Order: sequence, then C-alpha cells, then structure tokens
Amino acid sequence: MIIDSHQHFWNYDPIKDAWIDDSMEVIRRDFLPKDLKPLLDENAIDGCIAVQADQSENETDFLLSCAQKNKFIKGVIGWLDLTSDNLESRLNHYIKNPLFKGLRHIVQAEKDDYLLREDVQKGISKLANYNLTYDILIFPSQLDAAIELVKKFPKQQFVLDHIAKPTISYTVDELWRLNIIELSKNQNVSCKLSGLVTETNNYTFNDIDFYPYLDIIFHSFGPKRILFGSDWPVCLLAANYKKVYDLIFDYLDNHSTEIKTQIFGLNAIKIYNL
Repeated sequence: MIIDSHQHFWNYDPIKDAWIDDSMEVIRRDFLPKDLKPLLDENAIDGCIAVQADQSENETDFLLSCAQKNKFIKGVIGWLDLTSDNLESRLNHYIKNPLFKGLRHIVQAEKDDYLLREDVQKGISKLANYNLTYDILIFPSQLDAAIELVKKFPKQQFVLDHIAKPTISYTVDELWRLNIIELSKNQNVSCKLSGLVTETNNYTFNDIDFYPYLDIIFHSFGPKRILFGSDWPVCLLAANYKKVYDLIFDYLDNHSTEIKTQIFGLNAIKIYNL
C-alpha cells in the first residue's frame, strides 16, 4: 500500500488562513478530498494522512470529518492545545475516533525554545499513553530544542516534517547536517521527505539540488524511518503532485523494492498505526 504521509485540506478563509499571503495566490482557494482523490489515483497512491494547517480543534474536527467521509484518508494529525489544563479530557474525547493518529503544532512560528517550555513538554509527555505521534514542524534554528525534546521522551514517537526546512537551493548548511545526524540517533524519531520543493529559491530547482539533502536524511535515518509526503496543496507553489512524487521515486531508482515499499507506505502504516 502506497501512502502519502503528509497533505492538507482546507476551506479557504482569508482570516483563518492569513498565512497564505499574496505570494501564494495559487493556493488561495478551497482544497478538499474531492480535489486530491484524482491525483492519488493518477499516481497509484492508495491513501493519505491529513495534517493540520490551523491551530484549532475546529480544524481537527474538520479533518476527522473528511476522513470519515473518504476512506482513502487513513489518518489525521490534528491539533489540541498541549498547554491546556484539560488536555487529557480532550485526548480522551478524540482518541475514541480511530482515525485520530497524532498531533502537531506549528512550532516554526514560535520562538526557538518553544519545545523546551515546561507547559509544552508536560502536554507532549501525555501523548505516548494514548499511542499518539507528535509531528515536529520546525526551522533549522529550532533543531537544538527538538533534539533535547526527543531525548527527554524516548517512548514518544516523533516525526520530523519537511526535514526541518533547510534552504535547498544552496550548499548544505553544516550545522543543519550535524543536527540532523544528532536527531536521527534517537530511534523514536522518523523523518518525512516532504515540503522540499517549497524550500527552493524562487521555487525553481533541478532534481539534483535535492540529492545532497536526501543523501544526508537517508544515511542518517535509514529506510525504516523515512516517509514520503507530498505536502499538497502547499507544494503547488513550486511543483505539481506528480513532480513531487517523481522526485522521491527517481531518487530511489537504484534502491531495492523493499526500501521503496518502506518509504512509500510501510513506514507510515507502522509509525501512524494505520
């Protein structure tokens, strides 16, 4: 089974989705399951995981509703307030839905030490008891905090989104490389090959621009802890769905069928308990 481990849905609202600025006009509209299903079919992809793009329980409810109505959506990474005093009550509510697989917060919009805050870590400490994952969405400057976090909670399953968003169009930053290696030493962390095309300069690139970064991720995390994700529809700022898929597929051209199967599906099934 081939799984796209990272994509989004939304009913576009200029206030709620203010992060979609004037430079992102191509994604300033609704993106719903009916828009994604043909793309999955065209690329022989069996299912996907819907990931939050808004910090609200309404977003979590919306994504779970999408999943309940569309069987190709295999799981949801939602949002809850990790710092709330009633977090456990909300977790007990949402865990009743088997499509609820984990949580994410848009940490890239926070201060670099956000993941080290006591109230945030108190919330994250509860997730393993519910067999929920935590997706880490950060910039390279926040990798130090992520490393400290994942070491503190070895029983928690973490997934790094978008390989921590390095600037793809330039020579690999040595600090990013060293931090990725350090993060990968923690076996409770996996990494998504997602959100890459939008980290290029002016959204222009050649396939080989990504290979030094993919090499580092591959050699650090290994094939059992890497997942393919399209980051659709955000990827449309730089490339269509097929191009994003082919970028990773072509990179793996010389690898075994077993490795391809892991990265394009089996790892997501295992990590997200699909």
